[in-house]
Formats: sequence, structure tokens, C-alpha cells
Amino acid sequence: MHNLYQLLVQGGTVMARDRRDYYYHQAKKEGYRSRASFKLMQINEKHKIIRRGDSVVDLGAAPGGWLQIAKKLSGGKILGVDLQRIEHIEGVETIQGDINMESTIKTIIQATGLKGVDVVLCDAAPNLSGNWSYDHARSIELATSALECAKKILKLKGNFVVKVFQGDMFNDYLQNARENFVRTTTYSPKASRSQSAEIYFIGKKFLTAPLRKGDEFIVEVKKLGSGGDGVVLIDKFIVFVKEVAVGEKVRISITDVKPNFAFAYVTERLGKFETSEQF
Repeated sequence: MHNLYQLLVQGGTVMARDRRDYYYHQAKKEGYRSRASFKLMQINEKHKIIRRGDSVVDLGAAPGGWLQIAKKLSGGKILGVDLQRIEHIEGVETIQGDINMESTIKTIIQATGLKGVDVVLCDAAPNLSGNWSYDHARSIELATSALECAKKILKLKGNFVVKVFQGDMFNDYLQNARENFVRTTTYSPKASRSQSAEIYFIGKKFLTAPLRKGDEFIVEVKKLGSGGDGVVLIDKFIVFVKEVAVGEKVRISITDVKPNFAFAYVTERLGKFETSEQF
């Protein structure tokens, strides 16, 4: 793959291939700014990321192919962000800025509102150097920046799509990204070239919980829910704990996190304390 990859980024090969590419010609025919427009169409057809009326922020949005599709799919508020200036698209707002800068994040929030946005997209890719390891690392860096930005601007249960190059650092990125969503998957749309190492991470139902799977806490069980599980609050977030009794002090490990509550099991029993409150 690496030898082929190096060939593809040398001497205008990419441009020559684009001119023979079906999606390149189709984008020109239908008035889209990029062949990548078809990737978002296919991602959304398969995974229902953007719904009618959704607010959408596209990171690394130039030249605007994904913005055009987002506007078509949603009809709601669409915002594009890029280091480069994005030429005007009817019904779309744009910001020129660096998503790693807090000033850019503040500008995004000012434009979209404090409640957060429904969808964050990122189809950005590094400028290819021909050095596979370097380009892969840069792709992971970009995808990480997109994820960190998404965590600051997504509303609860929002959706996230980001392009990542597969390689040595890919699995670590996936593990980190998965902790922030109820459902996750990866997907390669038909419009992606067969030779490409790109793949899209898709996260649905963003979690704003103050805890993640695998976190451990020491808690006191003061209440039981209707199903018999212990109910504890961690930073005002409900956690259901199996096989405990009122009055127990236990160490727990989080096993699953949902948008409004989490589940945990006991890893250590630490004694008793006095209380008798029940739902």
C-alpha cells in the first residue's frame, strides 16, 4: 500500500486520475464543488447522520462540497470552518479560522448558539508528502483536533463524522473516539477510491456524561430503583449499580454509558453506613 500511496501523490498523478474519475465528472455535471460531495451523500444514506432541520458544522470545509450537501439534506443552519476562505454558498455561513484556537471555538459557538449543534463533520486531510508515516500521523492529528472541537460544540445526542487515514495509530484513535458516543462505526463509501487508505469514523448520540466506560468510583448506596439496582449520583449523573443493598459503600466500575444514565458493577465492597431511603 505504501508504494502505491507514494506513486499516487507524485507528479500530478492525483489530478490526472481525477479527470478520469466518474465522481469527478458527476460533481462537475451536478454543480458540486468536490467529488467528495458524493461521499457525504452515501454516508448519510447509510447512517442517517443529518436530519431535516439539523444544525451542522463542517470543519475543514473548503472548497465546500460537503457544505452543499449538508444544506440540501438539512435546510437548517449550516456553518463551514476552514483556514482558507470558502467561496459563498447560498444559505451557508462560513468562518475562516483554526479549530485548535479557542477564539475560533468561541466564534463557532457565537454563530450556532450555546445549546450546541446537531452534527459536526470533518472531511479534512493533510497535504500529502509521500511519506506514509508522516501523512498518517498528520491525519490522526487532524481527526483528533476535529474530535476535540466536536466535544465542545455538539449538543447531547449529536452526531459526528470524521475522515481518518488507516495505519498504526488508527486503533488508538478509534478507542478514544468511541468513548464519546453511544453508537459508533467506521464506513468507507463507494465514492472513496479503492486505493485510498481513508475511512470515516461515525459517532452517533454524543455523550455529555461526566464519566466514561471503565472509570472507577467509590460510592455509598442510599437508594434502590424500581428494578432493584442501586442508584447513585456522580456529578448529578445517574448510575445504576447491580447487586448492591442500601447502606453499602462500594467501589464500582462503569460498564456502559447512555445519554442520561450509566451502568456499573461492584469491584470491591468497602463496608456499611446507615441510611434507609428508597424510591
